[in-house]
Amino acid sequence: MKNILMLLLGVGITIALVSHYVHSPDAIADIDWEQSIVPGKLSAAHAFLDNDCESCHTPIEGIERDNCVTCHANDSHITQRQPTAFHTDISECTTCHTEHGGRGAKISTMDHRALTTIGLGMLGQFKDPNHEGAIAKAFLGDLLASGRMPGSLFVHPDVSAEEVLLNCSTCHKNDDRHFSLFGQDCVQCHRTDQWSLPEFLHPSNQSRDCNQCHEAPPSHYMQHFKMISAKVAGEPKAPVEDCFACHQSTSWNDIKRAGWYKHH
Repeated sequence: MKNILMLLLGVGITIALVSHYVHSPDAIADIDWEQSIVPGKLSAAHAFLDNDCESCHTPIEGIERDNCVTCHANDSHITQRQPTAFHTDISECTTCHTEHGGRGAKISTMDHRALTTIGLGMLGQFKDPNHEGAIAKAFLGDLLASGRMPGSLFVHPDVSAEEVLLNCSTCHKNDDRHFSLFGQDCVQCHRTDQWSLPEFLHPSNQSRDCNQCHEAPPSHYMQHFKMISAKVAGEPKAPVEDCFACHQSTSWNDIKRAGWYKHH
């Protein structure tokens, strides 16, 4: 239905333009037919394609993956990074990347539901284990190998049934600020549209179990800790594991008896 409406809109605009210029054949020849039906300006990154619609749009078919690959196949900063490596064999681009929103528009949006749908669809494409897509299949297999089922008990209530199937650590292992202390099942606590946890209530300042969640920085295992850090906090004999002896729960740099102190 959407394609039919777009087609009718295009035909309507064309008829209107032709009617307007019917008494001036020379003017008709000067019409920029492509620009007459553009739904909006391209982003700044693609502005150079303003007058070259067929770079992205294939007549009748629309936007195809191969048109994107023509320019982006050598974007190694995307294809060689662990979190974005799946782009190498992704079969469809427009779900997460949309254009014609204007020069300042952001053309990339992360849709985890769409990623699940695309991944499940792609897994069925690679029958031959020696096929060049076997690496992609292995990656997608990991991506969807969370082992959870929709409706699983320990899942953030704002995570959808499709997103529950994702194995977050496949893409976000390098983002783990918990150093794997909480395991790799991120959706137990996190939703997929933000890392922060507005509903999280930190234990009180009196808690003595800090090291169950927090790992000390490398400097705390060097001479620097005894010579400077512990002395500044007024706890020269405090062991590294006793985070509560020096730190406030408001921030790592909020040191007891010293206040806000940037010491690293």
